[in-house]
Order: sequence, then structure tokens, then C-alpha cells
Amino acid sequence: MTGLDYKIIVGLEIHVQLCTKTKMFCSCELSFGQTANTRVCPVCMGMPGSLPVMNKKALEFSVLAGLALNCEIPGFTKWDRKSYYYPDLPKNYQISQYDLPLNGKGFIEIPLAGGESKKIRITRAHLEEDAGKNMHTAGAFSRVDLNRAGTPLLEIVTEPDMNSAAEVKALAVELQRIVRYLGISEADMQKGHMRFEPNINLVITKDGKEYKTPITEVKNLNSFRALERSVEYEARRQLDEFLDTGKTMVMGNKSTYGWDDNKAMTVLQREKEEAHDYRYFPDPDLVPVEIDAEWLEKIKSRLCELPLQKQKRFVQQLGLSEYDAGVLTAERATAEFFESAVKAGAEAKRLCNILTQTGLKLANEKNCTVDQLGIDASRLAKLCKMTDQGQISASAAQTIFTEMTSSTDDPEKIAEAKNLLQKSDAGELEKIVDEVLTANPEAVAEVKSGGKKSKKANGFLMGQVIKATKGAANPQIVAKILSKKLS
Repeated sequence: MTGLDYKIIVGLEIHVQLCTKTKMFCSCELSFGQTANTRVCPVCMGMPGSLPVMNKKALEFSVLAGLALNCEIPGFTKWDRKSYYYPDLPKNYQISQYDLPLNGKGFIEIPLAGGESKKIRITRAHLEEDAGKNMHTAGAFSRVDLNRAGTPLLEIVTEPDMNSAAEVKALAVELQRIVRYLGISEADMQKGHMRFEPNINLVITKDGKEYKTPITEVKNLNSFRALERSVEYEARRQLDEFLDTGKTMVMGNKSTYGWDDNKAMTVLQREKEEAHDYRYFPDPDLVPVEIDAEWLEKIKSRLCELPLQKQKRFVQQLGLSEYDAGVLTAERATAEFFESAVKAGAEAKRLCNILTQTGLKLANEKNCTVDQLGIDASRLAKLCKMTDQGQISASAAQTIFTEMTSSTDDPEKIAEAKNLLQKSDAGELEKIVDEVLTANPEAVAEVKSGGKKSKKANGFLMGQVIKATKGAANPQIVAKILSKKLS
């Protein structure tokens, strides 16, 4: 449209369930899929007189996440009560953090197309307890399951630094990789371990003037697909609304929307509450948390190389493509297994091909990680070397890899037993080449002519030699012999 341009502005709130054994303020077990209301006690049910006790591991997990997100870690933080009524919140308040969060300002780096990256500022990352779960599928009434009530939840809030649905998804994916690398969350979205809430609006330039649409928050998204689609839809909806009504941002007109996945659209739920609506005040039952230098150093020692840094290193030092490096660093166990095999002598690109084409597929079928398939790094390195040296073909390497998952034999022994070793005897192969050339004079003439079809004819002759040896011929040696005889 002439005279009109717009820019998407998105900030993201991410709730990450921490994988502690017990809840945030009581000793109830955290276990997914249990019978409703069987993992509860007076504390998480909000019984009068019950007192909360802090989960130290949850605190340390949260600080570890803050360090990975380059956050400022204050020496003093406290707990606050966030007051609101909802059936799955039996106390009528949530223990959270308001003005003194566990993690202050920081940033996360996200990958973009073409190997570029972008820093997204983190506003805060605070620790709180989760609410229970309302279920509306029982008929004409709702049920409440409090098994999840009191689960330690890390809420990470970003600045509105993302300008596309793709950037929002990239941040979500990267954050999932980070918390899994750190071992602080399973981050399984189907189990509700990660939930996303994008805050979206547009900055529209029309006829030289700038307008901002009202901010909308889309609640409780639990998949990357829903996150990306909801941002795209909201951008279109807000633009259409502006063009239709001219509605712009004013104080207090922030709204909350839900996402209808079946209809692929957002649905208005309510006007958004502001902080003062929750009547925050310090929780009188919990003492503040003071993190001294010694404790902070102990937590810091658990940091590992983060996935994006590892991915960049694989590209720069090992020569992998951005795509391959991203696949190999998706899970920490896979990345570390890959590195172990490289250190054992495997060529990086060859190893990458074997793992991505065969290893990850087998691991997915067996519901495990690649390092749990039963192949140690040294045997895998031997397999790669055999392929590079022309002892076996790339397809044979995949067959041997599969066999190695159920056998402790070295790849050489498996290759011999399955007759997968390539023929590299030049004298023997030369006889076969001569037979093929004699049997295919037209193809020979085509190659020697140097015409348009010479390359195709050469490939045909190569295929005939490989076929005559039942796939056992070393292609590199065959190519040399053919080149010599046809030149």
C-alpha cells in the first residue's frame, strides 16, 4: 500500500519448569502423568497454617540459567505474594518475585539465516511457583488437578527486540537448547515444561506519521509452530484493525488473547492486568535469599559450553555447514559424542554424515540418544577411517554402523563377515574395466567424443563396473582406470 510501512515488535515471556525432584516450597514429588491430586500436601493445597520451605536446587538451577543468559546476579533477592483468585491457585496468591528478581538484565544470542546472529535483551528471569491445572473435558463441569501446583517455574522475560515470527521461534528453540544443555529442565513442551507468551504490536508508518498498535499478549503456547503462527496472525490482525478503525496504543489498552489452533487464529480473552492489580507485597513466611561470592562460584562451575557457541565452533574449526552443526548441537549428548569421535581420529564431515544419516535415525527409533546406541567413539572413528581410505563405501558404512549397535566387533571384522570390503586391486579391476569397455562400444565412443553426453556415458560405464563387482569395487580406483583408458 502506498505511503504505509510497518514493523513487528515482539517481546517474549517464557515459563520453564525446572526438573527438581520435589516442588518449590514443599516435599511433594514432581512426576508427570500421575493420578490427579495424588502429589499434594497442605502446603501446595494452601491449607491455613502451613508454611513453605525453599527448594535450594531450584534456586541454583535458576541462577545457573541466569549466568547462561548473561544476567546480572544480585546478592540479595526476596519473595513476593502475587494476589489473584483462580480455582487452580488454592492459596489465592502465587509466591513469585516482583522488584528484586533472582536474575536481572542480560541477553541471549539467537542464530539467524546465513550464519548471522542477534542479541535479544533479557529484562529479568525470576523464580516462582506454578499453579495447578483446570480441566474442562468432563462434561458440564470443570475439574482441578493440583499435582502441578507448587512446581518450580523460571519465568524469563525479554525486551521487545524481535521483529519477526522467525526470530521469536529462533529464540524459543535456542532457549530450549540452553536449558537442556544445563540439565535444569527437560523442556518437553507436550508435558508443559515450556510455555510461551509473546507480547506483540506494530509500529506503523503511514503518510510520514508513526503509529503504534495496542499490545496483545497471547497466552500459554506450548509448541514452536503455535508460537510462530500466532505471531504471524496477530501481526496481520492488528494491521487490519488499524486500517479499519485507526485504533492505536493508549495507557491501559493491553489485551490478553488465546490461540485457537484448529481455526489458526487468536481469540480475545480479557483486558490485561497491570502489576498494581496483583497487590504484590513481600511474603512474610519466607526469608530473603542472599547469594555470596562462594556460592555463586560453585554454581558457575556447572556452566558448560552453550549450544550456539558450540555450533559456531563446529563451523569455524571443523568446517561443517551451519545446518549440520545445528543438527549435531541440538542435544548436548550428541554434540559431545561427536566431539569424542573426532578426538579419536574421525574426519569431521565423514562422521557428521554417518551420524546425521544413520545414527540419529536409529536413536530416534530406539528412543535414546546417539551415544546410547552401544558404539563407543573409538570404534566409530575406525569406521570413518575405513570409509575415507576407500576400504568400504559410504552405503556400506551405514550398514556396518547399524550392525555395530548390536555387536561389540570392530568395523573391520563386520565388513569382512558381510563381504563389504571394497576391491582395490588395480590389476583385478583393470580386467573388469576392459570387459565393460568391450561390451559397451557406443558409450566408449561417446566419452571419447567429448560431447554433451560424454559425462553421462562415463557415469554409465562406472556403474557397469560397480555392478559387475556387485558393489565391491573402489570407485576412486575405477575412476582412475577409466580415465587412463578413455583419455
